[in-house]
Amino acid sequence: MKLYSSSSSSSSAPSANPNLTLFSPSQNPKRFQFRTIQFKTHHSSHSLLAVPPCSYSKNVSVSSTFVDQAPKSPVPEEEVGDPSDGKKKSESFKKVLVVRRPSTDVSDEESSVIDVGLEEFAKKVRIFEPYVRVESGGAPEKRPLSVNLDLALYRAKLLVMKYRYDDAEKILEKCLYYWPEDGRPYVMLGKILSRQSKMAEARAVYERGCQATQGENPYIWQCWAVLENRMGNIRKARELFDAATVADKRHVGAWHAWAVLELEQGNVKKARQLLAKGLKLCGGNEYIYQTLALLEAKANRYDQARYFFRKATKCNPKSCPSWLEWAQLEVQQENYRAARLLFEKAVQASPKNRFAWQSWGTFEANMGNIDIGRKLLKIGHVVNPRDSVILQSLALLEYRHSTANIARVLFRRAAELDPNHQPVWMVRNFFQN
Repeated sequence: MKLYSSSSSSSSAPSANPNLTLFSPSQNPKRFQFRTIQFKTHHSSHSLLAVPPCSYSKNVSVSSTFVDQAPKSPVPEEEVGDPSDGKKKSESFKKVLVVRRPSTDVSDEESSVIDVGLEEFAKKVRIFEPYVRVESGGAPEKRPLSVNLDLALYRAKLLVMKYRYDDAEKILEKCLYYWPEDGRPYVMLGKILSRQSKMAEARAVYERGCQATQGENPYIWQCWAVLENRMGNIRKARELFDAATVADKRHVGAWHAWAVLELEQGNVKKARQLLAKGLKLCGGNEYIYQTLALLEAKANRYDQARYFFRKATKCNPKSCPSWLEWAQLEVQQENYRAARLLFEKAVQASPKNRFAWQSWGTFEANMGNIDIGRKLLKIGHVVNPRDSVILQSLALLEYRHSTANIARVLFRRAAELDPNHQPVWMVRNFFQN
């Protein structure tokens, strides 16, 4: 290796100079020896941005000689200093700059074996996949499409209508397994369990649903509050209704259910405040208007009640309960013509509503229109063939204005349709005795 100088005095032929040797092979070919070299620059200290001249001085000190012969650098004699000064500067420079080679305890062959083992291990480790379930001792099971959730909920609803609660619970448990973040299976399963008077299990389902949805589903909070209200835990129900409104302040169902709870407890003022807050945050809603109308009717302010009923039916012309409640108000006020028109509006709003047909048929029967009442109840039974309430009303009509044998047949069919309907059994036993 040669170093050239930009000095004017340079020799044409290089000569051997052992002090210019930089590297030398050691006995161990895998190791290199690093030596400290000091260079002398010819620029003033105050000129920090000056570029040092590309020159080499003889005062370079190398601790040991590695090569016997090396070319001599053409350096002018006047730049050569005392060798002893170079040794002192070299020793001081060693204290400042120390170059070390990191030691490796593992050889190349061993490291390659470890790398291969780690690579094989990494192939066996599964990357985190939130939608893949691995059964114990089985292959991974992929998550079905979301459309299967809607189909499963519909099947469960049909099974509940047929009173096959066990099959519906199995379907909903699968829904909870594959879609734990969806709140609909928790709501439906909790309602099924509460229908069977399994209150503790329903409460556990609602609590699990709130944890799975991180408390952001107001429907689960509301259902849980209604359950606690039925069990008599009024304070707990209020807390849960409050949690539902915190989860979604625009959830009108929570405000309305909370107001109904306060009405049951006799807190009319608190109920009015909750209903007003629901209207303010959620806008016009037929259920809130209907509840306000019932409050006004209870306070004998009938004109104000009609105003709220009109607002309710305007918000939702298909709201059958609003039409029915308004019709009942007109029946109490003996406005039978207006009541008849409102019953007709209710049937048009919901042709399959059993309460509409049953209320209208009973009204006509009480007014002395037996044939019209019988006809309306039969139409209601055709539209709702599995409803026991309409059959019970029709049986009572036949018993009062026809023969008891027809009434017994109708009572028997009503009891077969809904074995858990207690009024059917009570009336049937009364007529048999």
